[in-house]
Amino acid sequence: MKKIKIALLDMNNNHVNQGMRNIKEIAHHFQQNSEEDVTISVFDVRYKEEIPNIADFDIFISSGGPGNPHKEGYAWESKYADFLDQIWEHNKNAENKKFAFLICHSFQLASIHWRLGNICKRKSYSFGVMPIHKTRQGKEDFLLKNLPEPFYAVDSRAYQFIEPNYDKLKEMGMSVVALEKVRPHVRLERAVMAIRFSEEIFGTQFHPEANPYGMLENLKIESNRDAMIENYGVEKYLETVDRMDDPDKIVLTQTQILPRFLQHASEQIVKNLMMV
Repeated sequence: MKKIKIALLDMNNNHVNQGMRNIKEIAHHFQQNSEEDVTISVFDVRYKEEIPNIADFDIFISSGGPGNPHKEGYAWESKYADFLDQIWEHNKNAENKKFAFLICHSFQLASIHWRLGNICKRKSYSFGVMPIHKTRQGKEDFLLKNLPEPFYAVDSRAYQFIEPNYDKLKEMGMSVVALEKVRPHVRLERAVMAIRFSEEIFGTQFHPEANPYGMLENLKIESNRDAMIENYGVEKYLETVDRMDDPDKIVLTQTQILPRFLQHASEQIVKNLMMV
């Protein structure tokens, strides 16, 4: 039995958040069903300025969170930037790779840090169950290939990643693997919704960890409910609530992306350990 150490990075800045609860549930489910000796540690990055030492862990899942993803002068911001660089540099030079999954706020932080495009504030808050479209590269990516086209995921964000710098992405070996829905009546660029940063690092602007219970809890928050009704109307809000537990929508996304990431990372880590 091999030891696999998982670090969960809580980016919620001491705000109550269903997403972090969902991430913990997925990680613990993986732990309970794994043939390996899996340990899980949680780090409160923004509120307590806790950052894992990358040498001590194999897998990192960094959550979404509220607020502005651009630097505002907090101490944790430079620590998190160093954390991203350390994983990147480690994977360039070491055989025993480190695996990371970056969600929403973390995805935006990394995209800003690596200067991959324009991360700007949306005209209005996006909240709901949205269709996500795979790019050509996304259709081949093992984390997405078992999902339909389009697939559905929870979107909850005030910021967006648009105007990707494809030259920089190509230079770094990265690829855009998902985009937001096509809106023919809206003359705005479609947001980037997922990036394959490297073989070991993946990120989404949507929330692959979300489940129906968490989504319904979020809709009990007046600001979320009002934002959804304002943007999409009462009919769309009621339709979203009605379809929340459809097995082919966010339930399917939750059972595919993060569990497949953890399983793949575990297999690669064990393989590398056996080769040492």
